[in-house]
Amino acid sequence: MGATYETRGKVAVITMDNPPVNGLGYDTRRGIADGVARAVADAGIAAIVLTGGGKAFSGGADIKEFGSPKALAEPNLLSLIKLLEDCPKPVVAAINGVCMGGGLELSLGAHYRVVAPGVNVALPEVKIGLVPGAGGTQRLPRVLGVETALNMIVSGEPVKSELLASVPGQKLFDRVIAEELLGGACSLAEAMAAEHAGGKPLPRVRDLKCTHPNADAYFQFARNMVKGMAKNFPAPAKCVDAVEAAVKRKFDDGMVYERELFLALMMTPECKALRHAFFGERAASKIPDVPEDTPVRPIAKVAVIGAGTMGGGISMNFLNAGIPVTILETKQEALDRGLGVMRKNYEAQVKKGKLKPEKLEERWALLKGTLSYDDIKDADLVIEAVFEEMGVKEKVFTTLDEVMKPGAILASNTSTLDLDRIASFTKRPQDVVGMHFFSPANVMKLLEVVRGKATAKDVLATVMQLAKKIRKTAVVSGVTDGFIGNRMIEQYSRQAGFLLEEGCTPQQVDKAIEKFGFAMGPFRMGDLAGNDIGWAIRKRRYVEKPHMRYSKTADLLCEMGRFGQKTGAGWYDYQPGKRDAIPSDVVVKMIEQHRAELGITPRKISDEEIVHRLVYSLVNEGAKILEEGIASKASDIDMVYLTGYGFPLHRGGPMCYADTQGLFNVVLAMKRFAANPHDDASFWQPAPLLARLAAEGKSFT
Repeated sequence: MGATYETRGKVAVITMDNPPVNGLGYDTRRGIADGVARAVADAGIAAIVLTGGGKAFSGGADIKEFGSPKALAEPNLLSLIKLLEDCPKPVVAAINGVCMGGGLELSLGAHYRVVAPGVNVALPEVKIGLVPGAGGTQRLPRVLGVETALNMIVSGEPVKSELLASVPGQKLFDRVIAEELLGGACSLAEAMAAEHAGGKPLPRVRDLKCTHPNADAYFQFARNMVKGMAKNFPAPAKCVDAVEAAVKRKFDDGMVYERELFLALMMTPECKALRHAFFGERAASKIPDVPEDTPVRPIAKVAVIGAGTMGGGISMNFLNAGIPVTILETKQEALDRGLGVMRKNYEAQVKKGKLKPEKLEERWALLKGTLSYDDIKDADLVIEAVFEEMGVKEKVFTTLDEVMKPGAILASNTSTLDLDRIASFTKRPQDVVGMHFFSPANVMKLLEVVRGKATAKDVLATVMQLAKKIRKTAVVSGVTDGFIGNRMIEQYSRQAGFLLEEGCTPQQVDKAIEKFGFAMGPFRMGDLAGNDIGWAIRKRRYVEKPHMRYSKTADLLCEMGRFGQKTGAGWYDYQPGKRDAIPSDVVVKMIEQHRAELGITPRKISDEEIVHRLVYSLVNEGAKILEEGIASKASDIDMVYLTGYGFPLHRGGPMCYADTQGLFNVVLAMKRFAANPHDDASFWQPAPLLARLAAEGKSFT
């Protein structure tokens, strides 16, 4: 049902009814319009109250209708707002819970607005690469003032209703009603009906003046600020332009200009990338063969095996969500060290003002350290975060199988090892799942949830729900070496090595990919993570996959003891206590000598070739992962790279970027790379899925 209609005396109450956030889909818009028409036609009705059922007024557009004809079907949002604005009877918006995007724009079409305390109010369209498209940039400055409104529109962040109600001179809210919002709204509606009974015009936001004492200087200042903060995204600057139009143009002209900006931004690659990420994050939680109503297991207590960097970071996620954690170590010294690091991390947050001291103590009280498996046997979930070696994992999971209560979920934080083999160490493989956190685990958003061949559906559903509680973006991966993220990054790293052999320096490769938008290039990333980690993986590869060729430069670097920042030297040099990457003459000489031994004459390599070889290596491996069913959809791969590997958000992830370039063009570029005598021609054979989509003129997404 879109909206319900009831009467309270002389007041018609229209309640939006589209759970969970009363998205303004066609049925809801139609229901509101029908309710208004019914109230206007009824001589016994003097006023209208519009509110939201459940815990929200309205979260804005209905995402289920994005891109469909229904989204534009009449009454569209612009028509609906005009209907409220032109209504001959007073319309009061009673705002509860959430009032965002189109929901806020709709409320601004009402003649009066009352609000409950604690309501989240926002125009978040900038976060999907757009300006508000239904008058938000023209009406909000008229009720909140130009500067407050522009800050809200450019940031897209929610602001609490009581804070907005305290803005001097604000006309957004007529009243803040702490108790019985609907009753208060009906009382105001009746009073306003009486006040306007004699023909006094109803107030409209569009008729308010919009001014700023130093408009030119202010908007120039705003543009300079936005330019520095959002260099890769056009929408924030367009928000400034739209609000300036509210000050300098007539209302109707400003509305036309806002719409022009909205439609132009819809076509930009940045907007498409942001919308792709928006929907991709929501789609990641949906597993094709696991129904949304799958029962979940209660998780009231968590245990973590290992108090190292990963174990401590993992534990903090649950403590932050109010879930008790017992952390287990084999030696008291290691346990004390791990707890000490966690305590320092929390104290650093307090020093920065990000955490209140009482909150620190509240979280710390939920933590217990132990050396005994007996102290974790009642945990609902146990996460193993020990050394990445199968023998060590076997010992832990054999013990967990013996001591953990029936129905407990046994999770491994392995980043590359075979989860099915780990599950085979237990008599309950259905309870075993991978929970691959990314370092630092208390900061990084990504959680790869690895589904073994025996993992139960309710285990998956439980872990996906829990991920939301600890504020992670969870993506399901099948079992394969390196899962989604690390399997792909291996090909990326191989290409980076070949680029060095052919003529690049580490600095040139890093600069090119960072200019493209990556947070960090492959060589700076290697130095941060530790080059010895990649070395250990390559040694395994030389045995398991002798046909796979790697550049030897990374091995030579490790043989020199240059493991990265932790040793003060890697691909770059580092000064004690600093993280600045200083180009190293020693490394350049090593690369040149190795190149000469291979008989390679260095050539000049363009930034475009660097970027495309690195990114398309991700794309081709991603296509193989999709075809093998390791990932269920291309957007899952993109979410892994956007939230765990620093892929530029404005590019939408590797698969989205390939789509924007055109898969036909991607395949052509790969054929050129395959012809390069120093590259791995076999790798550049397009994955069957990629070749097929390119031939059919289709895309991944």
